[in-house]
Amino acid sequence: MKTYLRLLSFAQPFPGFLVPYILLVVPAVVFGAVNFTLVIPLLNVLFNTFGDAAINEPPVFHLSIAYVKDLFDYWFLTIVRTEGKQQALLFVCVVIGISVFLANLFRYLAQRVLTRLRVWIVYRLRKSVFEKITSMHLGFFYKRQKGDLMSILSNDTQEIENSVVSTLQVFFREPLVIIVYFIILFMMSVKLTLFTLFFFPVSGLIIGAISKRLKKTADKSQQVLGTILSQAEEAIGGIRIIKGFVVKWFINSKFEKQNSSYRQISKSFINRRELASPVSEFLGVFVVIILIVYGGSLVLTNHSELTASEFITYIVLYSQILPPAKNISNSITTLQRGLAAADRLFQLLDTPTAVQDSTDAAEVTSFNHAIEYCNVDFAYNDKLVLKKINLRIEKGKMIALVGQSGSGKSTLADLLPRFYDLTSGEIRIDGTDIRKIKKSSLRRLMGIVTQEAILFNDTIYNNIVFGLEGVSEDDVHRAARIANAHDFIIQTEAGYQTVVGDRGMRLSGGQRQRISIARAVLRNPPILILDEATSALDTESERLVQEAILNLMKNRTSLVIAHRLSTIQYADEIIVLQQGEIIERGNHPNLIAANGAYRKLHDIQGFS
Repeated sequence: MKTYLRLLSFAQPFPGFLVPYILLVVPAVVFGAVNFTLVIPLLNVLFNTFGDAAINEPPVFHLSIAYVKDLFDYWFLTIVRTEGKQQALLFVCVVIGISVFLANLFRYLAQRVLTRLRVWIVYRLRKSVFEKITSMHLGFFYKRQKGDLMSILSNDTQEIENSVVSTLQVFFREPLVIIVYFIILFMMSVKLTLFTLFFFPVSGLIIGAISKRLKKTADKSQQVLGTILSQAEEAIGGIRIIKGFVVKWFINSKFEKQNSSYRQISKSFINRRELASPVSEFLGVFVVIILIVYGGSLVLTNHSELTASEFITYIVLYSQILPPAKNISNSITTLQRGLAAADRLFQLLDTPTAVQDSTDAAEVTSFNHAIEYCNVDFAYNDKLVLKKINLRIEKGKMIALVGQSGSGKSTLADLLPRFYDLTSGEIRIDGTDIRKIKKSSLRRLMGIVTQEAILFNDTIYNNIVFGLEGVSEDDVHRAARIANAHDFIIQTEAGYQTVVGDRGMRLSGGQRQRISIARAVLRNPPILILDEATSALDTESERLVQEAILNLMKNRTSLVIAHRLSTIQYADEIIVLQQGEIIERGNHPNLIAANGAYRKLHDIQGFS
């Protein structure tokens, strides 16, 4: 119930939906019930069971159901006396037609309100999930499978819509239908209605026992589905390797294992869920049978306050309680899968964001003096990755980070834009601890070019602009020229409006890198973080990209993660990292002369 109520909180402003829905659904239910009460006068006409009934005066107006009934009886009996039975039959049919029209009109209008509510909840859920995902720190994505996150955003949200939000109509409308019909049934016969009420708790207990077992199965089903999506995403992304290593059988067998598990779980869930429908229907019909036997015997022995036509109408009205009662029981069972999906979704939404702005965080708009790492430690999963890092980067200087894989180069660079928060120590920009600076303004000071050029399935132009506002076309072209990208861009099929494809796959590696460099140029940041962008390129592409990087670095402060030492020989200072510690530092000639770790790395790469 707590999860369901939390889902409803996404319907805010709730009264804006609930009030108009109630105002529309109440007349829809009332007119629907009226249609069946009109069976009594129809039967009276057909069976000629009026007796001595007569109403000579129209009833005095008062706001109640009794007034409406008395007014109808007055006009009906008057028509019977003055116009005959056929006219009375026509009168009843006209009233039924009007009542049916109004019931369906109000039902349709109420459904429109509920549809607005349904799509609004799903819209807000997806929006919240996506904003949560994009706000999480990088470490979060190393712990969670991408397929699992995609499953929450797509499948879990869809499941919530199908099995939770869709039940809103059932839980709002069907109880009202049952209440209205029971009011009419009590007005007709208190004795019979009290007799039927005994069976409702029994049905509820049986359906509840079935529903209770569905929740655990549904939760496991959603988890397995997330794993299936993750495996599919990995297979599609790595299809070149799968084919190259001829391991399709291995990937298929892994997928088959999870797919088979999902099949078994889904079969078990569906079988249990479908059990609720025949059980509730059987229980409902069983009650009707008992009601006919018990109530019919009272009518036949003249111990009932109902006439035969009224008893038939009573049975018809009572039978109309069965569909909404069945809908409620079915919805309770169907709801379990949606609640399991909602639990997974809320678990994501409730995950704390590790890197947050402090309450006193300030805006910064410029970088003027220096970046300082002061006794910086960083631990990941209780493993110390960086130890007592002390580093000063003066404005306009180029600092290179070198070291073997896993030495902590990328982590040291990632701490500067607060992709992670350090474990101890401080990082300062112009003397201010970066934790006292708003993340957004801190990151606007920086341009980042990674080893893997990340492009989005959009035009080249939009990939360069990438969210910047107030940018002219000339600015974009200038940035592309600095990045050595303009010439190849204008030769593509649509120039700057060419769509690059998923992750930029329609372009070569060197072209993707130059566009990502143009993106950084356009932002014109005072600080650059460069994860060696040329390590995976051919010679010609490397030359063009390296030239673009040198253009980008002019008059900027640069922190360069170096994989090829030939690219950082002119760095102002080279920092050599080993197992998270600075073991050497200095410029290229001094480090070569020191004949230490840097010299060994240099010789391994074959430079003289």
